[in-house]
Amino acid sequence: MSASTTASAPRMSIVLATDAYDTLRPVIACLRRQTDRAQLEIVIVAPTESVDWAELSVFGAVRVVRVAAPLSLPAARTAGVRAAAAPIVYIGETHCFPQPNMTAVILAAFTDERCAAVVPAILNANPATALSWASYLTDYGTWGSGRSAGELEQPLVYNVAYRRAVLLALGDRLGDLLDSNSEELWPILHERQYYAHFEPAARTDHANATRLAVMMNIRFCSGVLIGAKRARRWPIWRRFSYVLASPLIPGVLLWRVRSSIRFGAPARTLPAGTMLAVAAGAVAKTMGEVMAYLGVSVPSAERRLTEAELHKLRYARVGTS
Repeated sequence: MSASTTASAPRMSIVLATDAYDTLRPVIACLRRQTDRAQLEIVIVAPTESVDWAELSVFGAVRVVRVAAPLSLPAARTAGVRAAAAPIVYIGETHCFPQPNMTAVILAAFTDERCAAVVPAILNANPATALSWASYLTDYGTWGSGRSAGELEQPLVYNVAYRRAVLLALGDRLGDLLDSNSEELWPILHERQYYAHFEPAARTDHANATRLAVMMNIRFCSGVLIGAKRARRWPIWRRFSYVLASPLIPGVLLWRVRSSIRFGAPARTLPAGTMLAVAAGAVAKTMGEVMAYLGVSVPSAERRLTEAELHKLRYARVGTS
């Protein structure tokens, strides 16, 4: 582990898991424009300690945590949370770009000790295509700029700022719980009487895949991993009930996306084919889930999903509508 710090303690640590520093440069460029960058600690978790220290010099502190390759995103993010120095940790992504005042607005929103996390509004960074909207609405539409500020029943796992002490109190389970496919983090935090606050004044722009094959791969692998997590928790009768009901699952997923349009795309006309792409992705995800419920393993699923997540900018045509 290597570190560079200033005299004042950071107020927020930004945890970024990556395969190489170059992958992070677009995000670092956005973070350099944060109005409170001198109060931020950048925690880079990667298989290498090679970073651009000159580029990082504007921040209050920088920490590099070296982890083994191949990279596991949940394990890397957990290592970053444990290594962070600030009381608030924001878990970011390589393809999600905070707007200039996001971190300052998030910090101001932590006014209640029972508030374990603050979720920013997530916007579509490349809204020109139907495939981008399909990906965005499926993954993030519920947390779009059209939602009002307030308590969330179903928060995100990443692109979220947490009280670090609340995460550390989860102990050895933290690595599993920071896997977005586990679905267990927030039920546990709710049981402990914590809640998440949605803050639409804090905004971040998320880039989405605009290649059909990549989008379908992400949906399928996500379904496999979610199904595998559920299969380990669920009794066999419940798994087979879902298999029998699987023809209905794409319709349920499609309905959820349609209901989130008012948050993710308020007063907007979506490109032709958006809902068709959502439906195709829902079918791919359902296929992955069913395979997992039936005990069919896909050993490459995590590697494929990790590669797509780390390098999504390669597959995202950036532009505006």
